[in-house]
Amino acid sequence: MVKSTAQTTVLLEQYCEQLQPMLDWLAGYGADPQGGVSRLLYTPEWVAAQDALAQYMTQHGLDAFYDQAGNLTGRLQGTEPSLPSIATGSHIDTVIMGGKYDGAYGVVAAVLALAYLKEAYGPPKRTLEALSLAEEEGSRFPLTYWGSGNITGKYTVQELPNVQDRNGVTLAKAIQEAGFGVASPYESGRRQPGAYIELHIEQGCVLERSEQQIGVVTGIVGQRRIEVRVTGESNHAGTTPMGWRSDSLACAAEMITTVRRSALAEGDPLVATVGNIQPFPGVSNVIAGETMFTLDIRHLDSQKLDEYTECLRVELAAIAAREGMTLFWQENLRAEPVLMNSSMIDELQHICEQHGIHSRQMPSGAGHDAQIFGMMCPSAMIFVPSRDGISHNPLEYTASEELVQGFRVLTQWLYQTAY
Repeated sequence: MVKSTAQTTVLLEQYCEQLQPMLDWLAGYGADPQGGVSRLLYTPEWVAAQDALAQYMTQHGLDAFYDQAGNLTGRLQGTEPSLPSIATGSHIDTVIMGGKYDGAYGVVAAVLALAYLKEAYGPPKRTLEALSLAEEEGSRFPLTYWGSGNITGKYTVQELPNVQDRNGVTLAKAIQEAGFGVASPYESGRRQPGAYIELHIEQGCVLERSEQQIGVVTGIVGQRRIEVRVTGESNHAGTTPMGWRSDSLACAAEMITTVRRSALAEGDPLVATVGNIQPFPGVSNVIAGETMFTLDIRHLDSQKLDEYTECLRVELAAIAAREGMTLFWQENLRAEPVLMNSSMIDELQHICEQHGIHSRQMPSGAGHDAQIFGMMCPSAMIFVPSRDGISHNPLEYTASEELVQGFRVLTQWLYQTAY
C-alpha cells in the first residue's frame, strides 16, 4: 500500500539518516590501519563487501544477483516490463589507501533509494536497478571500467584481457578465485538499461569554492595522454660553457612553462598537466642529454581538445628547433568526451530549483562509469561537494548534510521517472 505524504516524508528522513552509517560500515571492508580504504577488485575484502551488499539488498526486498564479471545488481521489478529499465549506482573498488566516499557513495545511495521507494510507494512502473559495479579505478589491473564495460559490451568475460597485477596474479586467476568468470553459475552481464544515473562526490573543489550544493554534470571530458621526449647532448657539467650546451632539461623546462601559459590562455574547461618528468642520465654533474615528460590534456569538446593539442605540439616543436634539439611526441591514450543527456540534465536542474537547492551545471574532469553507459543509453551524473577537493586519499570527506542533499535529488528523479 502506498503511504501518505506525511508517512513518506518521515520514511525518507529515516533513510537519509542511514547514509553515513552505511558508508562507515562499508568502509570497514578493506580498512587500512592508517585510516584509508584499500578494496581492490576480486580481493577477499572486495568479495566480502559485495556479498554484504547483496544481503542488504535482499533484506530490503530487492532481487539481488551477480553476473559473470562480479557486477552486483539489486533489482526492483516494474509493473510494466515493456518500459525500459533505469539503472543507478557506481563502484566499490578503491585506489590503494583511498577514501570511503569515491564510488561507494553512489552504490550506497542507489541501494537506499530503491529500498525507500519500494517501502514508500511499492513497485515502480519502470524497473529500477541498483548497481555495485565490479571495477572502475584500475588499481589492481591495468584496465578501467571493467564492471560497466562488461554490461555495455566494451569487455567480455569470454575474452579476458591478458593482464596481471603487481604480484603477477593474472585477471583470469583472480576472477576464478573470487567465484566469477565463465565457469561460475552466473549469467553474462551484457544488457542495455534505458537510462543510467550516477551520484558521486565531485573529487574537486569547484562546488565548495562556489558555495553550490549540487553539481549537474554536463559531460565527462575527453583526454589525451602524451609522452614527450626532448633530445640534446649529454656533457660534462663543469667543462661545457653555458652557451655551447644542448641541455634537454632546460629546453623541457621552457616547454613545460609553455604548457601552463597556453592552457591558462585557452581557459576553462581545458586543463593541461605535466605529471612526470625524467632527465637522463639524471645525475648532478652531467648535462641531461634527453628529458622525458608526460602531458595529460582534457576538454569537454573533442574538436577544441584536438585543436589545442596540435597547436601545442607545433609550439613545442618550434622551441626544440630553435634550441637545436629533437622532439619526440607519442600519444598513448585518446579518450573522447561523453556528453550527458540534455533532458536528464534539465530534469535534475528543475528538481534542484523546485527544492531551493543551489546547483550549477559543470563538466566532470575525472572519468566515471557514466561515460561508459553514456555511449549506450541516456545518462546523467549528480555531484556533491568534496572538502578541499581531496579524493583518492584517506582525508576524502563530504559532510553528511551534503550527502543527504545528493540522495534527495537522486531519489526524487528516480521517483518521477520510474513511478
